[in-house]
Amino acid sequence: MVQPVLACCNFLPDSEQLRVFALEHGFGGVDWTFTLENFPETPGAENALGRALANLHPLDLRFHCAFERSDLGAEDPEETRRTMQLFRRVCRLVAKLGGRFITIHIGGLGRESAFDLCWQKTLAGLTELVRLTNKLGLRLCIENLAWGWTSRPDLFEKLIRLSGAWATLDVGHARVSPAVRSGLFRVKDFVAPHPERFVNAHVYHEETEAGHLPPQSLADLQDRLDLLWHLPLCNWWVLELREEAALFTTLQVVQEFLEAQGNSRQR
Repeated sequence: MVQPVLACCNFLPDSEQLRVFALEHGFGGVDWTFTLENFPETPGAENALGRALANLHPLDLRFHCAFERSDLGAEDPEETRRTMQLFRRVCRLVAKLGGRFITIHIGGLGRESAFDLCWQKTLAGLTELVRLTNKLGLRLCIENLAWGWTSRPDLFEKLIRLSGAWATLDVGHARVSPAVRSGLFRVKDFVAPHPERFVNAHVYHEETEAGHLPPQSLADLQDRLDLLWHLPLCNWWVLELREEAALFTTLQVVQEFLEAQGNSRQR
């Protein structure tokens, strides 16, 4: 495993301030999250975003979509049409901005159940989006969520394999997955079938109703960081916390882990 790039989220509103913060604290990249609220809707807004992202140089950039209640497999045909249109727009924008990786959510973000989702429509929509991103020179990644289809390693594997998508492992979501908590699966089962398809990771301890929580010590994350370390292409680790104290705690833990890996190589 090569040394991963540690990235922070776009949690500061000013891109110049974000660049200074990231460089000062040893981050090599920014994982830029689009939401329904901040996605640029006009050419002027797109140009403003391009200028903001240019301010982040020399940091690397990857992109992440957190569009709540917008699903490729909704039973409601209007939602499906609207969501596919939105994802097409964001993928074309990312390609225009020079991006190479984009992570999306499918199968239930912001929903209380998956009863109004269709597996076949989800897979078909995801496969169509993968074809588009391949043409655009992007790697489309799907992320495992805390519940829903992608929270089950067996269904997550099928979506990756049948659509041709790449993958992002969220270690906090994996920890609280009902499939893992029940003992039916283990965290490593998310990656075991296709370790070569994982190119990003979201790193924090776990997700609760209060949000993303940091680890208290390396012991909280040791096994999951070991798992990431042995994924051959997973060289982008996003410390997915948006509050400075929690982010610094997680950064210290991850750096402790990476220093130990470097020391073991030198022996």
